[in-house]
Amino acid sequence: MKSIGVLALQGDVREHVATLRRVGANVSEIRRPSDLAGIAGVVIPGGESTTIAHLLVSSGLREELASAFADGLPVFGTCAGLIVLSNTIVDGRVDQWSFGALDVTVQRNGYGRQIASFEALVSVVGLGEVPGVFIRAPRITAWGDVEVLASYDHGDGAHPVLVRKDSAWGCSFHPELTTDGRVHELFVNSI
Repeated sequence: MKSIGVLALQGDVREHVATLRRVGANVSEIRRPSDLAGIAGVVIPGGESTTIAHLLVSSGLREELASAFADGLPVFGTCAGLIVLSNTIVDGRVDQWSFGALDVTVQRNGYGRQIASFEALVSVVGLGEVPGVFIRAPRITAWGDVEVLASYDHGDGAHPVLVRKDSAWGCSFHPELTTDGRVHELFVNSI
């Protein structure tokens, strides 16, 4: 059984843990560098990207994870996790940083603020339609060397909403907030 760590500093930790367990993964919560021992992959949950970035620094996890990602540790970031994994952040704070694990530019709250949150079916390569929950979701506005696994047209042209490059995955929506575990299973099975 693969051991997946969920970054447990802020955000949808409980929901990711439950979904990963449903798809057969052994799950641990990551709060400090020593928690990384023995894991086969990491999930960075949705939440608030600037808060997550700050807590990654204060917990000592930023450098450890940067090194692990550079060495190929699989990572799956949803919503705020996608922002933290991106190359470039639009509408972020001036001091906001990211790991640069995915060659994408993301716009924070790119689909609108909280009141504009929505649910939609998203067609994922190899899976078919899955429910997508978009809550203050980041919009991928530019992308380079990534594989686009799903796109969504919110009325202004299709934009990627699920991408991967080697062992790094990023998702604009929240698959953990539905009962459909297939996106998580796709990530776990890729490890």
